[in-house]
Amino acid sequence: MSDYRPPYTITPEILNRVAQISEAVGRLSVLTDQSKVLRLRRINRIRTIRGSLAIEGNTLSEAQITAILDGKRVVAPPREVQEVRNALAAYERFETWQPEAEKDLLEAHRVLMSGLIDEAGMYRCGGVGVMAGNQVIHMAPPANRVPQLMGDLFRWPAATDAHPLIVSSVFHYEFEFIHPFADGNGRMGRLWQSLILARWNPLFADIPVESLVFEHQADYYQALEESTSLTDSAPFIAFMLRMIQHAIPASTPEVTPEVTPEVIRMLTIMSGEMTRGEIQEKLGLKDEKHFRENYQQVAVKLGLLEMTIPDKPNSRLQKYRLTDKGRQRLAQYGEA
Repeated sequence: MSDYRPPYTITPEILNRVAQISEAVGRLSVLTDQSKVLRLRRINRIRTIRGSLAIEGNTLSEAQITAILDGKRVVAPPREVQEVRNALAAYERFETWQPEAEKDLLEAHRVLMSGLIDEAGMYRCGGVGVMAGNQVIHMAPPANRVPQLMGDLFRWPAATDAHPLIVSSVFHYEFEFIHPFADGNGRMGRLWQSLILARWNPLFADIPVESLVFEHQADYYQALEESTSLTDSAPFIAFMLRMIQHAIPASTPEVTPEVTPEVIRMLTIMSGEMTRGEIQEKLGLKDEKHFRENYQQVAVKLGLLEMTIPDKPNSRLQKYRLTDKGRQRLAQYGEA
């Protein structure tokens, strides 16, 4: 048994983000409407594939990926269409793969890279580097070391008691450092991090972290480069945790409070800027908790009301006012 341990430091930021992400995951509402579950999974899977492939230079849009998923013909470079078809096939098998099984990683690579490279499903036989644009930011270890390095990497998660959020990020970084395949390492590293996270909490199978990584692509490469320079993956761990944290609310666009009659009633009595107490009094409500949970917080979350001092939500001078969205919603109800 190898005593291999990837070098990483647990910083205060990493600890805080692990706690915040765990809290956010715990708060996520479970969608009981199966049609909504399936629709949301489809939307997020398309976003995931779009983000992961776009990082690698694929130019197809979410609409084009949706068309391919629906079996429609898309006018686009054949290689890019093949990449999308492979990714769709890979995510169809996502739940059958085990993150601790090296054979499953090789199978996943075979599916992802089928028809794109000759060595699909096999570790590389030659040298390779990590590119950021036209710049080489990392020369990977020699090919003859890849099997041992990957074997050590696969044994490590079972031997550590680190949190899965940290384990998945460390695995992702070490995978990119080793760069075990001739091509497809970026998309495989991101896929396997998602797989590790999904075994911790199934919600992560449908959280499109890759779309956030794509939006912060320069930071992604910088975190990889900085971690390699420091021989410590803490910068990359922190970056991925930031992406995960931001992706969680973005992954549930349909899980939002409804505009209830209570909220509409509150909007109708708003006049300029009002304190919480003034709004509650005008509504004739005595129970502050009931007002806060069923009126104020829902309206703010929906963007119908806004705070006058948003950076100090508990300020004694805090007031609330209608947003443009709130006025538009009132107009729809014939109240403005």
